[in-house]
Amino acid sequence: MYKYSTTSKKNLNTCDNKLVFLFMAVIEDIDCSIICGYRGRKEQEEAFNDGTSLIKFPYSKHNKNPSKAVDVIPYPFKGWDDLEQFEKLAKVVKQKAEGLGINIKWGGEWQSLKDFPHWELC
Repeated sequence: MYKYSTTSKKNLNTCDNKLVFLFMAVIEDIDCSIICGYRGRKEQEEAFNDGTSLIKFPYSKHNKNPSKAVDVIPYPFKGWDDLEQFEKLAKVVKQKAEGLGINIKWGGEWQSLKDFPHWELC
């Protein structure tokens, strides 16, 4: 069984309980890191300005408190272009979410900006 680092736990604990429950189940089957949960004004404006988010503060699900979105990367992280790694993680997340009855969307399936680390509650 894998476990989250202190930083991943801190980031996950800024999220809605459904996301916490889901990703605590995910870590049982696949290693990953939680890189972002709640995002304040400064962080959201930075994400918008650098093009990693198309949404301004306070309209992102990351801006809710607790956060309705979480960014997760496979561990060990091999890079943003390793789509196979993200798809492997996505398969586990989707299976766990379905089994737990949690309705979730993956940013890797969006048509506009492909956001492979992003997961959000519906």
